[in-house]
Amino acid sequence: MSHRPIIDAGPGLNFFSINRERLLIGALGKLCTPECVRDEIRGKAARDTRFRAAEAVWGRITPNWMEVLSDDSTAELEAAVQRITQLPMAQRLADPKDLGELMVVAHAVVVAEEGADVTVLIDDGQGARLASSEIARLGRRQAQGKSVGSIQLVGTVTVLQIAARRGLLRDKAEMRDVYGRMRGLDDGLQPIEVTNLLAKELWGRPD
Repeated sequence: MSHRPIIDAGPGLNFFSINRERLLIGALGKLCTPECVRDEIRGKAARDTRFRAAEAVWGRITPNWMEVLSDDSTAELEAAVQRITQLPMAQRLADPKDLGELMVVAHAVVVAEEGADVTVLIDDGQGARLASSEIARLGRRQAQGKSVGSIQLVGTVTVLQIAARRGLLRDKAEMRDVYGRMRGLDDGLQPIEVTNLLAKELWGRPD
């Protein structure tokens, strides 16, 4: 059993702000995101002109292509947040720092603990470390014979790799253009030459 991929604000803004949401959905399918990430995306779109297009994109893809996950406390979500942060959920929700990626991981943990497999889309380093820690923990539980699902961690570059393999981008020139526009918004993205986004094996081969 699989679950919609859960995305963080950074990758969402990368794709939505340049009106390339179809690349993201074409690569990963229908998506979901926590309420706090929705608020972060829409807040940045309202405050910073670089991200303004994300608001219109959000209106186009919600609710069919983008489901918003409630951040209201449940026993399962509370337990996940408290175990990950060593803080009560209400206290952690009051601190906006790194909240989006935490809640992406926490929601994914709840899904995986119920036995489903779920992908999380996170670029942030701390968020990726949280996800990796939970991936390892779930792996240990599976090795012990527990009936749990799994979490897969991907980032913006991974999505673009999938898009290239599926023919969602015409050629390397379009990849350079898309990635260059994203780097103008996200200084956490490495130069394209450091990635394998221009590697010949990505182009002209079905996924």
